[in-house]
Amino acid sequence: MSSSGYTYICKFDVLEEGVPRRFEVESVPVSLVLAEKQVFAIHDVCSHSAVSLSEGEVDGCTVECWLHASRFDLRTGQPLDPPATRPVPVYPVRVEDGCVYALVAPRGER
Repeated sequence: MSSSGYTYICKFDVLEEGVPRRFEVESVPVSLVLAEKQVFAIHDVCSHSAVSLSEGEVDGCTVECWLHASRFDLRTGQPLDPPATRPVPVYPVRVEDGCVYALVAPRGER
């Protein structure tokens, strides 16, 4: 972890527009999504069913859980469709010198 609390995740150029990528950051599963020319970091586990959001489809600033079709706002983590009713955490992201960093606190430290 860097002194600012942000952790290096990957090079920016490994991200593709609209394609979620899963990473483990400080033991936390995180999905990075390049959408609408911004990089978003969202917890990679659906709040309704323990499946990976990085396996879902991206549409604009949303990601859809592939299992039950709940969509989550990449900016806020709020569910937009049932059956999910609880938000998933989102994390601040920085892109500096071609590298992506996120501020991710391990469970229990949020």
